[in-house]
Amino acid sequence: MPNNTASVLVTGANGFIGKALCAELLRFGHSVRAATRSTENAQTIAIGEINAETDWMDVLSGIKVVIHLAARVHIMNDNSDDRLDKLRKVNVDGTLNLARQAIQAGVQRFIFISSIKVNGEGTLLNQPYGADDLPAPIDAYGVSKREAEDALRQLAEQTGIEVVIIRPPLVYGPGVKANFHNMMRWLKKGVPLPFGAVHNKRSFVALDNLVDLIVTCISHPAAANQTFLAADGEDLSTTELLQRLGKALGQPVRLLPLPIWVLKAVAMLLGKPDMAQRLCMSLQVDMSKTADLLAWKPPVSVDEALQKTATDFLQKCFRESR
Repeated sequence: MPNNTASVLVTGANGFIGKALCAELLRFGHSVRAATRSTENAQTIAIGEINAETDWMDVLSGIKVVIHLAARVHIMNDNSDDRLDKLRKVNVDGTLNLARQAIQAGVQRFIFISSIKVNGEGTLLNQPYGADDLPAPIDAYGVSKREAEDALRQLAEQTGIEVVIIRPPLVYGPGVKANFHNMMRWLKKGVPLPFGAVHNKRSFVALDNLVDLIVTCISHPAAANQTFLAADGEDLSTTELLQRLGKALGQPVRLLPLPIWVLKAVAMLLGKPDMAQRLCMSLQVDMSKTADLLAWKPPVSVDEALQKTATDFLQKCFRESR
């Protein structure tokens, strides 16, 4: 937690991570300026599209720390030839434009929320990614994030602004969407799932844990010009995740022990090989650098975070059914 308070600009403040982060920053006394694409309420500032032309100077006035969450995200079914160009306009050009204007405005620290995809798409079992491993992004999103990281480090060397890079794996928590939300929906319905014999290991990070790490990096002197990996500190197989998520939901879990090769074959037939990658392969993160340099450990356990996620999901299901 911060030793002192700061004036902080948060981009992507209306997103899954941004909303939780802004609330936590306010709780600890930071002065928060919340930037969003369009105005949602009186507490947010609309900045429009993020690209190389975005004017940030008015928003940056008086700001000491920028936390850049806003990004063009990976779109599963986007196979267009220009997908990398689209990602670069926001994730690279837009990020550097913000960073350059932040330097002009006297910002001291720029915290960039990147992605574990910069490291790659998967690890061998019990051979986790490290923060200082040679990056090996595979998909266009990971490439765009790596290019932004490299350019930010170069800016830091040239200008003296402190850059902090955080690469999270899959983030879950109240309000989570996409595949994690779908898993809870399947479990709640009692759908038998063919993942009873998946013995991989994957790192995840709870929303509360990621937010705590970001807040720590606002003022910690050892965070300057470093790259950190974020995770809960306990890796789970797909089978274990579903079992523990089912327990959090108070729902019996029906898992069928299909062999991995069958799951991969079915995914290929359905045209979704990426789904088999995420559900069957390992992706582990070594947080030792984060722990050693920042004296940081995740404040929330996996089971606590799963319970909080499940409770929020069930409450929303109840409201929708009324």
